[in-house]
Amino acid sequence: MEIAEGLGALTLLPATVAIVLAFVTRNTVFSLAVACTAGVLIAGQGLMGFPNLLKNALGTTEFSWILLLELFIGVSIAFFQRTGAIRNFSNFVARRNMSRVRVQLVAWFMGMFVFFSDYFSPLFVGSTMRTLSDRFRVSREKLAYICDSTSAPVSIIVPITGWAVFVAGLLVGMGPIDDAGEAMGAFVASIPYNVYSWLAVLLVGLIAVGIVPDFGPMRAAERRAENEGKVLRDGAEPLMSEELTAIEPYPGVATSLFWNFVLPVIVVIGVAVGSFIVTASALTMEAFLLSATVAGVTMRIQGIPLSDIMGTAMSGIKGVMPAIIILAFAYALNDLSEQLDTAGYIVAQTESWLTPGLLPMLAFLIAGIIAFSTGTSWGTFAIMMPIAVPMAFAFSGDELAPVVFATISAVAGGGVFGDHCSPLSDTSILASTGAASDHIDHIKTQLPYAAVVGVISLFVYLLMGLAL
Repeated sequence: MEIAEGLGALTLLPATVAIVLAFVTRNTVFSLAVACTAGVLIAGQGLMGFPNLLKNALGTTEFSWILLLELFIGVSIAFFQRTGAIRNFSNFVARRNMSRVRVQLVAWFMGMFVFFSDYFSPLFVGSTMRTLSDRFRVSREKLAYICDSTSAPVSIIVPITGWAVFVAGLLVGMGPIDDAGEAMGAFVASIPYNVYSWLAVLLVGLIAVGIVPDFGPMRAAERRAENEGKVLRDGAEPLMSEELTAIEPYPGVATSLFWNFVLPVIVVIGVAVGSFIVTASALTMEAFLLSATVAGVTMRIQGIPLSDIMGTAMSGIKGVMPAIIILAFAYALNDLSEQLDTAGYIVAQTESWLTPGLLPMLAFLIAGIIAFSTGTSWGTFAIMMPIAVPMAFAFSGDELAPVVFATISAVAGGGVFGDHCSPLSDTSILASTGAASDHIDHIKTQLPYAAVVGVISLFVYLLMGLAL
C-alpha cells in the first residue's frame, strides 16, 4: 500500500480516533474499525483500502503466531475447566487460609513467576486466579491490573526473556557494542535504571497489601465488588466469552490436580524456558500446543469421551474469539500507523528537544507517546533505540556510561508505560482476556496507576539525567 506524502499531524488521526472512541463508546472493535477506515481514507486509498489493509496486516507470520497462541491457550483453559483443574487449584489454595489480600498477593507472585512470556503470563494468571478472586470479591478490573502489571514490566527486567534478546539485538553496532554478548551485557547493566518497570511491579504489591490504598476508578470497582458482590459492573462485556467461562467439570470422572493442572503447566514452562536456553528463543506457541495435546490425551485416559474433548476444545476456541478479533484490528491499525509513519512524525517533532541532561526523560516520554499511539512496546523499541541510544553514546564519548544505560532503560520503560495506558495494547488485551474483564474498564482503572508511576519515572529520569 502506498501512502500519501506530507500528511503531517494527520498521521496521528487513526490512533487518536481509536483511543477516543474506545473510551467514549466502550466498544473496542467498533473503535478500531472506524480508526482503520479513517486511516485508509486520509491515506487516499478509498474504501477498498480497508479490506486490503486487513489482508496485508493479518496475512503475516507475526499475526499467525499470536492467533495460534491464543487458540491453543483457549483450548488449554477450556481443558482446565472441563477437568475441574482450575476449581481444584482454587480449592487447594483456598484451604491455605486465604483472604482478599492473600488472593491478590498470590496473583502478584504468580505473575512474577511466569516471567518468560508476557503473552502467557496474563492469560495464565487471570484464568487460574479468576475463580478464587471472584470468591473473595476481588473485582475483575483489579485482577486484570495485577495480570497486566506483572507481565511486560517483569519481562523487560529479566535478562532471560524474548524481550531482553530483542532489545539487546537492537543495540548491536551502536557505540562500542560489536556483538550480541556485549549487547546483552549493556542491557543487563541498564536493568537497575528501568524505573517504571520496577515501580510498576512494586506498586501492585503495595496496593495488594493496602500500604497504598486503591484510588480513582479502581477504588469504585473494588467497593462495588466487596460491598455488592459484583466483580463486573452492570453492563460490562467481559473479553472472554461465556463459551469458555461457563464450562463446567465433566461429571462422574475422577480428575487430578497434578495430571490435569500441574503437568500441563510444567510442559508449558519446560518447553518455553528450555527452548529459550537452547535457542535464545522461547517456543511459547509450540509449548501450548504440546501442553494442550498432553491435557487432551490425559482426559481421554481418564475416561472423558473424545467427542466431549473436541467439543471442549471448540468451546475454548470460541471463548477467545473476542480477544482475537480485537487483536486483529489492533494489528491492522499498527500496520497502518507504520505505513503512515506516525512514530516518525512524533520523533521529528520532538528530537530537537533532546539535550544531554534531558535525554533520559525525553526518551521515556517520547517512547511512552509512541507506545500509547501504536499499542506496541516492541515497535516502540525498534523505533526509539536506534535514535536515542546513539545520541547517548555521542554524549558519553562512545563509552558505556550511565547516561547510555539510563537511556536504554528509559526507552524500555517508556514503551511499557505507553502500552499500559493504551486500549490498543496487545498485552493489555490479553490481561483483560485472562481476567475476563471488560477491556475498557481495565484500561480506565489501570490508567491512573500507570500515570502515577509514569510521572514519578519522568521526574527520576530528569534528576538522573541532570546528575549524570
